[in-house]
Amino acid sequence: MPTNSPLNRKLRMGLVGGGQGAFIGRVHATAAVLDNRAALVAGALSSDVARAKASAPDYDIPADRAYGSYAEMLAGESKRADKIDFVSVATPNHTHFEVAKAFAEAGFHVICDKPMTFNLEQAEELIKVVEKAGVVFAVTHNYTGYPLVRQAREMILSGELGEINAIRSSYIQGWLRTRIEGDNQKQAAWRTDPTKSGIAGCFGDIGTHAYNLGRYMTGLLPKEISAHLKAFVEGRALDDYGTAIIRYDNGAIGTVTASQISHGRENDVSIEIDGTKGSIQWRQEDPNTLTFRQNGQPHKTYTRNGGPYVGAHHASSVRLPGGHPEGFFEAFANVYCAAYDAMAKKAAGESIEMVNTVYPNVYDGVEGMLFITQSVASSKQNGAWLPFHHAKSRR
Repeated sequence: MPTNSPLNRKLRMGLVGGGQGAFIGRVHATAAVLDNRAALVAGALSSDVARAKASAPDYDIPADRAYGSYAEMLAGESKRADKIDFVSVATPNHTHFEVAKAFAEAGFHVICDKPMTFNLEQAEELIKVVEKAGVVFAVTHNYTGYPLVRQAREMILSGELGEINAIRSSYIQGWLRTRIEGDNQKQAAWRTDPTKSGIAGCFGDIGTHAYNLGRYMTGLLPKEISAHLKAFVEGRALDDYGTAIIRYDNGAIGTVTASQISHGRENDVSIEIDGTKGSIQWRQEDPNTLTFRQNGQPHKTYTRNGGPYVGAHHASSVRLPGGHPEGFFEAFANVYCAAYDAMAKKAAGESIEMVNTVYPNVYDGVEGMLFITQSVASSKQNGAWLPFHHAKSRR
């Protein structure tokens, strides 16, 4: 992949979370090193000290850099000449803030899983910390890393679709159709626990992805939101299904639907966007095609390749020739690589863009928390329209 890095070495990565039995930590570790621009050298892989130490060999982390807690890792790495450059936070939601804040305040770059924090108040405080520290802060809304998502974004922002009128995005799963958290299934247990997940379940876990995708592609600023969330599975404390309507500043209307109770559905993230000149459609389970439609014209199918019709951000996100499918890991890695470019600029003493970045950033993270907060509040008020805008949103 092309790189803008002036560094003459790999970036050094620390990982918090990802111990034995975890899912997303392994994804972070794989994506981070995919393009040979970073090396995982340290970790605090579990809140259980014994598990943290036992998990280190799975990542080839040496014993002297296998820490029992993130605080221990922060203290240990801060003293080293070869200390980590950034930390990846791949833990349950309720711990994101304390870990990210501690490392950012110490001057380390941060790549944090979503949702960024446990609540909106923490997200607002984290913005202040990041702005003061001046560190690179990325949020892994990884679907923004797909080449054709970036292609769609370039097409929309350049005006090919005209004025945007409507956004329909959804994320449909079925794995929580039954109450598997009652059997201590690890991934279900913390995601359905308000003390670990926060005020939302399905909408916080995957609804944020669906919302962010439309926001990233169109750049439209949200204005108001009305939502209905529900837990259909008896005994479940947090929502497992929901839908929201969003009014945007330009008059467009958006819908977000998220489900974790739809039989047979896996990770069906999809989006359709209607403009005055054309419409597009993209699905994560078929990520290497993008459909562009105009009335009276044959439908156009964009494929993931390096043809002359694709934009620069698409081209820089592709590793293989068209017809050789790329997917989830590669998209995740594209978010990392965009953050690496910013880290390299910082290392060279250059100024970096903080708000309107290729990668999702701390401002996207706070907007995601505002989306969750206002969706839950609206639902409790029977779908009342509530304000949905943030002064520091991406433009």
